[in-house]
Amino acid sequence: MHARVLRYLDEVVRCGSIRKAAEVLHVAPTAVNRQILDLEAELGAPLFERIGKRLRLTPLGEMVLAHVRQTLREHAALLGRVEELKGARRGEVALATTSGLAASLMPALVGAFRARNPGIVVRLLDLPVEAIAAAVVAGEVDLGLGYDLPAHASLRVLAGNDWGIGAVMAPGHPLAGAQALRLADCLGHPLILPAPALSIRAILDEALAHEGLVAVAAVESTSTALIQRLAATGAGVAWLNPLDVVEARRRGELAYVPLRDAHLRRQALTLVARRQGGAAVAVKLFAQALEAELAARSAELG
Repeated sequence: MHARVLRYLDEVVRCGSIRKAAEVLHVAPTAVNRQILDLEAELGAPLFERIGKRLRLTPLGEMVLAHVRQTLREHAALLGRVEELKGARRGEVALATTSGLAASLMPALVGAFRARNPGIVVRLLDLPVEAIAAAVVAGEVDLGLGYDLPAHASLRVLAGNDWGIGAVMAPGHPLAGAQALRLADCLGHPLILPAPALSIRAILDEALAHEGLVAVAAVESTSTALIQRLAATGAGVAWLNPLDVVEARRRGELAYVPLRDAHLRRQALTLVARRQGGAAVAVKLFAQALEAELAARSAELG
């Protein structure tokens, strides 16, 4: 594969001199010079113009360099695939999601994924819903996960399910023992509402308007984590979906009662990726883990 001469040529161009390239490569300058001279002899034309102590590519050198770097990239990709076949899964995956999902869904999922794939680095970005799809389209992240994400021609949906909304309160709250509630049942208690910037708020406002109800917030926040903590202290009743509070419910900190209002839409949770281009193995593995987790949580929580 001529790996040595390709690496030598690439480094000479980066450093601008054979001596500096040799230092980076940890070889003798004569070894680098011999490889370059042999390649020039094989091609029958010089690759560099010697200007003082610096080297500048000739037009032929520019053409050869483009080929060299493409070959080195393909060689690196080949080595990555070889490592994958040998079971050494490596790479990086970047996911954009909301702060609520990052707190409720990601800790256990990422921990289990990293235990299975210690060679894969996971990057998580906490973004507003409207910025998640844009980050995926722009290539800033590999995957996006959020509620009611806007459709985009450059995105494909990998997984998705719908989640109902319920009332969330401290376990000792008077409403905590109910099998189901309506929005109107909660209005006699202090309300801890998601701020209008959160997608769930539009769903709640729409249902309240259909029912002719007015909800006055005692507290309003863009942080679902803060909303949960306030509800757990007995500060009031919050309206969230069961996926938001699954960990707090398991710890016995919150009670969740589903809301049965006819006009209350469910939240659509979707996992998206760019439509064009093949995903790296690390991204595929993480997407599969996310899909499995969403399916399991949906079966568990309904």
